[in-house]
Amino acid sequence: MTGWRDGRFAVKPWLWLAALFLLALAAPAAHADELRPGYLEFTQQDARQWALTWKAPIRGGLTPATQPILPEGCTANGKPNRRIYGGTATSYFTALCRDKVSGKSIGLSNMDGAQTDILVRIAPLNRPVQAARITAAAPTITITAKTDAWQLAKNYFVIGMEHIIQGYDHLLFVIALVLLIRGRWRVIGAVTAFTIAHSVTLIATILGLFRLPAQPVEAVIALSILFLASEIIKHDPSRPRLSERRPWLVAFIFGLLHGFGFAAALQDIGLPQDDVAAALLTFNLGVEAGQIAVVLLCLALLTAIKRFAEGLMRPAIVTAAYGIGITASYWLIARLL
Repeated sequence: MTGWRDGRFAVKPWLWLAALFLLALAAPAAHADELRPGYLEFTQQDARQWALTWKAPIRGGLTPATQPILPEGCTANGKPNRRIYGGTATSYFTALCRDKVSGKSIGLSNMDGAQTDILVRIAPLNRPVQAARITAAAPTITITAKTDAWQLAKNYFVIGMEHIIQGYDHLLFVIALVLLIRGRWRVIGAVTAFTIAHSVTLIATILGLFRLPAQPVEAVIALSILFLASEIIKHDPSRPRLSERRPWLVAFIFGLLHGFGFAAALQDIGLPQDDVAAALLTFNLGVEAGQIAVVLLCLALLTAIKRFAEGLMRPAIVTAAYGIGITASYWLIARLL
């Protein structure tokens, strides 16, 4: 597998690929939270009038031509009220429907090339709420008379998983924790502390108990990743640093800040007014499921490197740490500016 050849350390090519894969995990993109789902809500106000809310993420492949398709027999009542806040363009308007909307289609036009899914919520009067997802491949859904009580939970669970996988700043923090800490149980303890902390601030922010300005929070999140990258590079077995002696404490403190980032993403997506608790719980569970998957993947890769080429372990970790640090530095400067 490995050995010295002509004064050089020879390693099987697949082991170098494993090291490069660690780096690829560490620096997947130049932008954090790039793809966020859109949100389309159709709420009945009286026998004929419905209110429509359309939240379109500015990034994600959508264009101004991507507009709501109303059910047959429904017409827009006046011009929409539009505003742009953060990374989302939101439109509000009412529609008049002459017939029942059950069995008819609702969705979006011109979704070709869209890179993000859209969460749809239909709330008729005195009937269960229907929740679904539409994509570029399936841009419309049929409104049903009876709804699945688990559909909303399922959709927010998937959104939570997507956010940890596509929310690169949170992803890099978790990967950095795995690279920094020695021992699986210590990794599990640190990740658990991170989970508890970001759950606390996520729930508190969504419920309106307190909040912080988004820009400073995003900058400090980038700084937290940069801090972990530097700790990985400075690792000295003879002089363990605080982050290595008490990783759960570092993870908990920074987890509180990451919770504000999760809350901002969830608020951009939108929460159903009558189902906040269910959406919040399943979104958080989805985040944790995605987080566990990332941790297991990293641990499996590190175990493989240790087993087949232990001498490659430190260079691979340091290379990944530099990738993490460079990416986090870019985010920090961009967010401060």
